[in-house]
Amino acid sequence: MNSYQNISWKEIEKIIEELSKKVLLLHKDFSSISTISRGGLVPARLLADHMGIDVILVDKNKIPVDSLFVDDIYDSGSTFKKILPKISNPSDFVYATLFARRGKKYPKQLIYSKKTHGNEYIVFPWDKLEYKRLQELAL
Repeated sequence: MNSYQNISWKEIEKIIEELSKKVLLLHKDFSSISTISRGGLVPARLLADHMGIDVILVDKNKIPVDSLFVDDIYDSGSTFKKILPKISNPSDFVYATLFARRGKKYPKQLIYSKKTHGNEYIVFPWDKLEYKRLQELAL
């Protein structure tokens, strides 16, 4: 398996705080946060707490125009492409993520806290067991 970077909970707290500040600079009112049930679930909850948003929508077929979409990492762009058809007005859509993969072309709707150093696998505190399973499969 390629190189990896472990992210601590303390780092996550800083990253979430920075991301919430960037989102607030948009001066948009979000009624909810939307996410997918894997990588985005924990960041969505943390960002919702920071922003005072009570409603988190998970794995919905339609994403409200005033919902902030949250994910853990913008990597290949496949999640973004998968959810874009679920949005009624993509130009007003905001996609917030903790990390953005360095060297990728980012959509204009993307807001991120940090860029990766390169192609390393980001190991978030909530997916350490998943990463361990992936390592064992690679052996």
